[in-house]
Amino acid sequence: MKTSDFDYALPPELIAQDPLPERSQSRMLVLPRQGGALQHRQVVDVVDILDAGDLLVVNDTQVFPARIHGQRTDTGGQAELLLTHRVEGGPQGETWEALMKSGFRARAGIRLRMAEGAVNAEILETMAAGRVKVRLESETPLHDILEHHGEVPLPPYIRRTGTDDARADIDRTRYQTVYATSRGAVAAPTAGLHFSDALLADLEAKGIGRATVTLHVGPGTFRPVKADDVSGHEMDAEWYALSEETAARIRATRAAGGRVVAVGTTTVRTLETVCAEYGEVVAASGWSRLFIHPPYRFGAVDALLTNFHLPRSTLLMLVSAFCDGPQGGGRERLLETYRCAVAAKYRFYSYGDCMMIV
Repeated sequence: MKTSDFDYALPPELIAQDPLPERSQSRMLVLPRQGGALQHRQVVDVVDILDAGDLLVVNDTQVFPARIHGQRTDTGGQAELLLTHRVEGGPQGETWEALMKSGFRARAGIRLRMAEGAVNAEILETMAAGRVKVRLESETPLHDILEHHGEVPLPPYIRRTGTDDARADIDRTRYQTVYATSRGAVAAPTAGLHFSDALLADLEAKGIGRATVTLHVGPGTFRPVKADDVSGHEMDAEWYALSEETAARIRATRAAGGRVVAVGTTTVRTLETVCAEYGEVVAASGWSRLFIHPPYRFGAVDALLTNFHLPRSTLLMLVSAFCDGPQGGGRERLLETYRCAVAAKYRFYSYGDCMMIV
């Protein structure tokens, strides 16, 4: 299957630049998985669409302010680090993998002064695609420095000037789910951004359960598929954890005839990673490199709430696979749905509207 098969046209003005005033105000395009007409609904209607006994599974990862700026200590050249995950830590500092942008060529041994001098950094190793391994040393805990000096790593299609403090404050709150508790992501699991505390309470009151998994979303979620053939793409590894409590609730829900409803593609990847490795949903943790694209047989997920995704992205390919019927056709059906969403002027991507596939 060709990567170009997952292309579509999107007017730039439909890329949402800001969240709506209220989380659950978003529109929701409902796509019946087994066939049927599209429905134009609101996110709050998820209470009516789901049944008592269904189980909502969410990703509780928490985005941290992972982007810091600084300079080379010798030349003053500007540098930016996007910290992706910690390799090791100790009293003498922490070692991280990071994406680096600079006006100079990165190489081992270069020293940097970051976060207005609060962090001294040394590049230990350079890797592919702009990644580096870097040692960070500071007098105060790095966590506190990032909270004060770090920036929320918004996706590249959300445009910010870097001088709008009011917008930055809103992003810190709204580019985060209300149930985020497990710090470690550099991108939000955006389907979860639509849920307010009030909507979650309404779901609970109806008898719709909620369970959590963790998948720390990395920058690879925005990396386009550059291979001409889909099979030539390799996923970046992302750390996940699925607890015994959540595994037991999923097994019990399906045994009782309820639906497992994944909130977002990251939740799908977590559950399907475990199914692919163990043959069923069990407690597990590790690194996921699972690339879901048509055709794919899902083992754990019955319904999906998801945002609209970029052309040629692994996320669009996953949703296409989820839309497949017995004879396939999920890609064509999904792209036709996207054309309808464009015509109806839905808002796209992280701060945009969403789809419910049931």
